[in-house]
Amino acid sequence: MKLAFSTLGCPGWPFEEIFSTAKDLGLDGIEIRGIGSEMFAPQAKPFLPENIEATIQRFHKAGMQIPMLTSGAVLGNKAKAADAVAEAKSYINLAHKLGTKYVRVMITAVPQPTDDADMETARLAYEELCSYGEERSVTPLIETNGPFASSAAMKAFMENIESANKGVLWDIHHPYRFFDESPAQTYANIGPWVRYTHVKDSVMVDGTVIYRMMGYGDVPIFDTLKILNDNGYDGFVTLEWVKRWCPDLQEPGIVFSHFTSYMNFLLRQL
Repeated sequence: MKLAFSTLGCPGWPFEEIFSTAKDLGLDGIEIRGIGSEMFAPQAKPFLPENIEATIQRFHKAGMQIPMLTSGAVLGNKAKAADAVAEAKSYINLAHKLGTKYVRVMITAVPQPTDDADMETARLAYEELCSYGEERSVTPLIETNGPFASSAAMKAFMENIESANKGVLWDIHHPYRFFDESPAQTYANIGPWVRYTHVKDSVMVDGTVIYRMMGYGDVPIFDTLKILNDNGYDGFVTLEWVKRWCPDLQEPGIVFSHFTSYMNFLLRQL
């Protein structure tokens, strides 16, 4: 398995610091979810036409990847579905230029379960993106968030998608936290489609999710890694430290270093 962090965890860092930190920690990649004040990756400075080739060569020379571009495209909102599809296509176009395999999309904009997602709208939008991505060697991955934090709901959705160019981003936190699913239960439902994983840790305090550094919460990280390993998963395990949305969380320099050492320790136990 490969390790990366999402830029969601370091909203105040310039790209130079993001890149050098990942390289110094010996990580395999950097997932892009905003750089500085620019959330729309196709307009971020490293990916502008005049800079993109240098960025590609820099990653190649360092032996690192950009494994996923994390869009904000929400497919289950009927009134905004066209805009979401357009955003996701822009990300797919950029991913194609970068040689990035995956683009993240969502059913809703929030991690916790909701009942306001239009499933048919989402299905049509996702199938369109699967076809668009297939022509560009990019797979749109739909995340286990919102109603799809239920792996049974995700399974039903994926079984209804005709394209072969489909996949799931398994955020291991959400099915466990919001539906009390064990990793084994979640993987039994969505395992055939898991192409990428997000990890984060937390505890529940008076009904509120409180995020913690890896190993300081109760999310079954090691159990998940073992299931993935036993099933031949060799993709990315990426820390999604949500500091952009929760600025009071610990600073990224501390968190990223701890994540790297903690995850390497767990991986050695497999």
